Amino acid sequence: MPPVNLRRLAALAMLAALAGCSTIKNTVDNNRPPEYFYNRGVSALGLGAWGRAIRSFQTLDARYPYGAYAEQAQIDIAYAYYRNNQPNEAIDAANRFIRLHPAYRYVDYAYYLKGLANSDFHHSTLASLFTGNNHSERDTKRLRDAYDAFRVIVDRFPRSRYAPDSRKRMDYLLNLMAQSELNIARFYLGRGAYVAAANRAKYVIEHFQRTPSVEEALAIQAMAYRKMGLKQLADDSLRVLELNFPASPYIAKVRAVPVG
Repeated sequence: MPPVNLRRLAALAMLAALAGCSTIKNTVDNNRPPEYFYNRGVSALGLGAWGRAIRSFQTLDARYPYGAYAEQAQIDIAYAYYRNNQPNEAIDAANRFIRLHPAYRYVDYAYYLKGLANSDFHHSTLASLFTGNNHSERDTKRLRDAYDAFRVIVDRFPRSRYAPDSRKRMDYLLNLMAQSELNIARFYLGRGAYVAAANRAKYVIEHFQRTPSVEEALAIQAMAYRKMGLKQLADDSLRVLELNFPASPYIAKVRAVPVG
């Protein structure tokens, strides 16, 4: 008979005890009502324990996918993801809530969170404005998604508590999108892609008329046309620039560009 390893037996006994405790805990948790998991999630939100809140709401949604607690948890988890610096997950959660509960009384808040989460990508967009990297197209889409989410609130829920802030954010995003498009036009102009530069500038002029970017867009368009030898089009762009921005410093820059 081999000698008995008392330490090994003690370790095995401890593991068995722990497994038993885990089984008991799981059994108890399985019998918890939905409000238990919801209250745990809300408490975690109050403490700023975003990860713990997410786990509690996930458990509630998995075990009790229907009912008032589940509905509230599905919107609260979007907020928890947003505060936990997980914008993609926040957007997915907000979209899911909107899809499942389009007539819910707090659906405006889901759109607001969606707008905020998409806006979080504006840092990379701001970087692209100065580096001219090739991610500008992708970043502009994020800004457009944010703008569209805020616009839903303003258009469909004009009395929402989030409507005033949404209007301000729309103006800010509109300027940011115009700057991003203008950066691309400037990028093309500097590399001799004059057709692309003129088209981008035209897009800014047509789609972002209320933004300060229009001034430089007119100048880029005029310079691109001059480089291509399209004097009449260049003169037309310059005339619009002079009419709308008579003190613009870009007027002299356009005139200094030789007609190709």
